[in-house]
Amino acid sequence: MILQLANLLMAVTITGAILPDPAPAGPDRPYEPPVGGPENLDTLDVDVAPDGGGHNGVTITFDRRSRTESGEKPAAARRFVFLFDRSVRLRPEAFPVCDEAALRERGPAACPSGSRVGSGSARYHGSAGTQEVLAFNGRAPDGTPLVLVSIPASKTVLPQTLERAAPPYQKKYRIALDEILPPNATPPQDRGATTRFTLSFGAARGSVSYVEAPPRRLDFALWSEFVTGQRLMTPAAQ
Repeated sequence: MILQLANLLMAVTITGAILPDPAPAGPDRPYEPPVGGPENLDTLDVDVAPDGGGHNGVTITFDRRSRTESGEKPAAARRFVFLFDRSVRLRPEAFPVCDEAALRERGPAACPSGSRVGSGSARYHGSAGTQEVLAFNGRAPDGTPLVLVSIPASKTVLPQTLERAAPPYQKKYRIALDEILPPNATPPQDRGATTRFTLSFGAARGSVSYVEAPPRRLDFALWSEFVTGQRLMTPAAQ
C-alpha cells in the first residue's frame, strides 16, 4: 500500500541565498556568477511503496514541480540534494555496479543486469513530452557509492554522491544524495529548466532491497540551487 507522505497544493518552502549547504563535503561545482532571472516556486511530493523484496524494502519516489509566478521559464538548476529521513537505509553494496565511463560512452545498455536502482521522468519548459530518467548503482574511484542518473535522450549522466546530511539538517535527515548539474557553453539564463521531474530510488534482488525504511512517518526534502543564486529547501512530510 502506497504511503502518501505529501500531496499538497503548495509545499512549505524555505528560501534564501544563505540557506546552508546540506552536503558540503562533496565535489565542488565550478564557479559561475549568478545571473538575473525569475524566482522559482517549487513543490514536492514523496511516495513510499513496498518494493516486493526484503524486510522493510521500499521504493521512494520524489515528485518535484517548478513554476514561476509570471509563467515564464523557471531558472535552470545548479544542484539538487535529495534528503532522506534518518531511519532510511541504502544498501548499494548488495547490488552490481555500473561503470560511469561505460554508461557515458554506450548508454544504459552498458550497465550490468541488476545495477538499475531507480527510474523517473523529466519534463522541460516548452516541451510537450517527457524524457526517461534511469538511475544505476555506481562507485567513485575512491570506492564511495554513487547513484548515476542517466537521461538517455540527451546522453546525460549526472552522478549523485552519497553523503551524510550536514548540520543543521542531520537532526531530521541522514542521507544526502548530492547531484551537480555542471556548467556548459549555453549561457546560464538560456539553459533548459524542468517544470517537473520524478525520480524513484528502489530495487529488489530476491530478498535484498536497495532501500529500507520502517512503516512509520518519514521526512524527506529537496534542497535546490539555481543559476540565479536562489536556494530552496522544499520538505515533504505527512
